[in-house]
Amino acid sequence: MLPYFVDNYGNPSSIHRVGQKVRKKIEDSRDIISNLLKINPNELIFTSCGTESNNIAIKGVARAYKNRGKHIITSVIEHPSVLNTCKALEKEGFEVSYIPIDDKGIVNLEKLKEAIREDTILISIMHGNNEIGTVQPIKEIGAIAKENKIFFHVDAVQTIGKMELNIKENNISLLSFSGHKFYGPKGIGGLYVKNGIKLEKVLTGGHQERNRRPGTENVASIVGMTKALELSYENMEEESKREKELRNYFEEEIVKKIPELILNGDREKRLPGTSSVTIKFVEGESILLNLDFKGIAVSSGSACTSGSLEPSHVVLALGVPMEHAHGTIRFSLGRYNTKEEVDYVLEVLPPIVEKIRSMSPFWNN
Repeated sequence: MLPYFVDNYGNPSSIHRVGQKVRKKIEDSRDIISNLLKINPNELIFTSCGTESNNIAIKGVARAYKNRGKHIITSVIEHPSVLNTCKALEKEGFEVSYIPIDDKGIVNLEKLKEAIREDTILISIMHGNNEIGTVQPIKEIGAIAKENKIFFHVDAVQTIGKMELNIKENNISLLSFSGHKFYGPKGIGGLYVKNGIKLEKVLTGGHQERNRRPGTENVASIVGMTKALELSYENMEEESKREKELRNYFEEEIVKKIPELILNGDREKRLPGTSSVTIKFVEGESILLNLDFKGIAVSSGSACTSGSLEPSHVVLALGVPMEHAHGTIRFSLGRYNTKEEVDYVLEVLPPIVEKIRSMSPFWNN
């Protein structure tokens, strides 16, 4: 990335040689990512993040095809960048059906089929959930979308670089991803748009990214994201297996050490490094702060809703009661985590929970 900060400083939209040298690097990066994702280079748009990709995909399709219909289908456990985008479109006159999940976090396919109408233009369902890790049946949803001639958008921010997903074979029309989720730089993302699909511009400006996403490209971050994705694909299977073993070990031990604890999400159809636990009779924020003092970084929900005091909408959708949903913690295991670190969590977490519960009138009763 460094040469594109200090040496190759040209604007890639400029026609002089300095600018065109940078342009070539962007197109080389587009070729590499497209090859990894098994798509055509002209089907890839560089964006600033997954949130922007989701906005461009959903608003872009909805507004471009509103004369065909104004009905959208999504699920109740989507990321805020999808749910809030859908709510924004409702204010423009679109109607949105929010499909429920089962108690494992899997989208109910029968409810999805029932929700389809003649004016349905888009289905937007995430691949892997960002809080509980549940992986959705993308192949089946893609087939339903194709059969009913509906565009299918997949928020794959949590899975690209971690799990195989064949975009073409699963009838996906649009797909969002984000660089920092596979160890690339923050502030860079991408959007796959199947050839032939029209998008109304969300941002107005110049003609960059095939006239779909104006603004000067973040060249250094595009280069960094590309290299990160290459490295992720090189050892994806091996790393996935290692993270899954670590996560399963953590969960097998934590249920032995802490009573009244719920493991959230499907046990098998799940991201390898994600573990969501609900610890009854505690506040998740208290656990989070106490673990932080011990050098352990966890989350009580989506990082994008960390300013909210409301319990996770994903955990509530699973059927976890409101009074227990506040005690939900998400542990994310990644490439650099070790068994020794998991053992450290297993050592320090139980006494923290015991201390907090000792102050709870509900626990004592």
